[in-house]
Amino acid sequence: MPRTIHLALHPYGVGGPGQHGLWKDPSVAKNASIDINYYIKQAQAAEHALFDALFVVDSQFINATYPSHYLNRLEPLTLLSAVATHTRHIGLVGTASSTYNSPFNLARRFASLDHISGGRAGWNVVTSFDTGTSRNYGLDEHLDYTTRYGRALEFVKVARGLWDSYEDDAFPADVERDIFLDPTKLHALDHEGEHFKVAGPLNLSRSPQGQPVIFQAGVSEEGRDLAAQVAEGIYAPGGSLQQAQDYYADIKKRTASYGRDPEHIKIFIHGGPIVAATDEAALRREREIFEEDNDFKGNLALLGRSFGAYDFSAHDLDAPFPDVAHLAEKGGRTGASKLIERAKAENLTLRQVAESVSEFRRSPFVGAPGTVADTIEKWFDAGTFDGINLAFRNNADLELFVDGVVPILQKRGLFRTEYAADTLRGNLGLPVPTNRNTREPSLADD
Repeated sequence: MPRTIHLALHPYGVGGPGQHGLWKDPSVAKNASIDINYYIKQAQAAEHALFDALFVVDSQFINATYPSHYLNRLEPLTLLSAVATHTRHIGLVGTASSTYNSPFNLARRFASLDHISGGRAGWNVVTSFDTGTSRNYGLDEHLDYTTRYGRALEFVKVARGLWDSYEDDAFPADVERDIFLDPTKLHALDHEGEHFKVAGPLNLSRSPQGQPVIFQAGVSEEGRDLAAQVAEGIYAPGGSLQQAQDYYADIKKRTASYGRDPEHIKIFIHGGPIVAATDEAALRREREIFEEDNDFKGNLALLGRSFGAYDFSAHDLDAPFPDVAHLAEKGGRTGASKLIERAKAENLTLRQVAESVSEFRRSPFVGAPGTVADTIEKWFDAGTFDGINLAFRNNADLELFVDGVVPILQKRGLFRTEYAADTLRGNLGLPVPTNRNTREPSLADD
């Protein structure tokens, strides 16, 4: 069966990283990020276009310099539970930290979303990018990389074990025999590991898709290894075509090295398409967006997030980029290290590095519908992604993509013309996990 493209929608309300001017757009409601009707309409539009999933990001630390959407937004699982009741097919993927949650509580919440949605839940596992989150949980310091990723791996294994607490036929609900539950089909986990001690069982059965789909966004060596071991979907960093190819090949190779089928991990790159009637009009719109978002103070604050929300305004903007390597270790280490290396190699000032932040976010998918479809096809055929995580500035931009680009992809056989299933796993082409309590245990269960 030929490969087809998966599409996800990533709504950003009043503006995410680098979208400094979006909240001023008259077509964007000033309360979009806390208006459940905004998300419901976004999800319904994406479902009408046969997208695979709605993806909601999250973090648990802010200061006044953070992106507009981050300052005032809904908690993902609460939000997605509401959206679930207004949709039927689209997957619902929420971000939650393995560093600042407990496995039993989070496993129960995602399993609940999975049931509410009829098997459409996905968990984007993060180890928490923002170092300041620790202070909201009674800790003086953010955990180091090794601890955070070791904890994440064990967390996912515990959650999966809890999701298998009941065998699929555990509830005969036989009135004549007076048996609601077959107690031999209920299994405690009794997990004791380096980071967690969880007895179980979970008081919730498996959903139609067996377990929520695990997503991850690994960039560092630790992140890529975590993804290769447990992820079924990945939000990839993107970059140039060559960089995307290298990342794709690396993840697929690592996945195989852990004894997994590389086809059972779907890699999504970020895409912010700019579609217009002509290529020239799209390029003009791209320049307009750049001017709308070209806020130096905002870019300086965005730069600081990679270094633990560090305040770079205290430094001389026209002096060489300061020595802040020690701040990267517990923040966005990979991205921060690349910025430091580039600044040193090119002898850049702090101002120049801050100004370059917005340059890294340019989309390769800019042009008339045919041009954007051509570029998507080129990247897909080049082995850079299995899907695209799409972000649009407003509903009009979403409609331009849905009405202009999607039909071309469908005509070329690159995108579905109807949903294949009612579950997220089914539409992504992922298998339903076999319950560990009805098969022979493996090393992966340890």
